[in-house]
Amino acid sequence: MSSRRQLNRGQARQLMDTAYLAAATALLWVALYYLPVGSPLFRLALPLPLALLQLRHGWRCAVEGLVVTALLLVALMGPIRGPLVVFPYGLLALWLGWCWRARVGWRSSWWLSWGVGSLIGAAGFLVRVAVLSVLVGENLWVLITTAAAGLLEKLAGWLGLAASIELAQVQLAALAMVWVQNLIVVLALHAVAYWIFPRLHSPIPEPPDALRALVALDPL
Repeated sequence: MSSRRQLNRGQARQLMDTAYLAAATALLWVALYYLPVGSPLFRLALPLPLALLQLRHGWRCAVEGLVVTALLLVALMGPIRGPLVVFPYGLLALWLGWCWRARVGWRSSWWLSWGVGSLIGAAGFLVRVAVLSVLVGENLWVLITTAAAGLLEKLAGWLGLAASIELAQVQLAALAMVWVQNLIVVLALHAVAYWIFPRLHSPIPEPPDALRALVALDPL
C-alpha cells in the first residue's frame, strides 16, 4: 500500500497563503496595466501581499510566492510583461519582508529598509523603462530627461541663473527624480504596512522617533 503524506495545519495554511497572496499580487499587476484608474493605489499595494507572506512564513515561502506570481502573469500577459512584476515590486517585497520580519536589531531599522528599498525601486524602474523601450521601439528615457530638463530650466529661472544646462546635469536630475519618487513610495509603503499589518496579526517594527510623527495618525 502506498503511503500518503498528510499536511498538518501549519503547512496547509502556508500553502493557502502562498496561493492567495501570489494571486492577489498578480491581479494587482494586471489591474495596474489594464484599468484606466487607480494606478497609484495599485502601485502602492503591489509589494504588500508578498511582504505579508514573508512576515508570516519566512523568505522561502515569499520566494515561492514570487515565482508563482511570475508564472501566473506569464500565462496571462506573456513572457515579457508578466515577469516585469519582479522589477521592482517583487524584489522590493522580498527586501521589505526580510527587514520587517526582524523585530529587533539593525535589520529592523526603518532607515535601512527605507533607504535600500528606494534604491531597489529606482533600479527596478530603470529596468522596466529599458524593457518597455525595446517593446515599443522608442527610447522612453527621453521623456524622463525632457521632464528633468524642464525642471532644471524652471529652477534656473527662479534662481536667476542664465548658465546653459549640460546633458550630464539633465541625466543626474532625471535619476534624482526617479530616486525621490521611489523614496516617497517606499516610505508610504512603510506607513500603510504599519497601519494594516497589525490588524492581520503580522506587525512590522516600530518606526524611529524622527518618523513616528508621520505615521502616528492612523487613518484606518
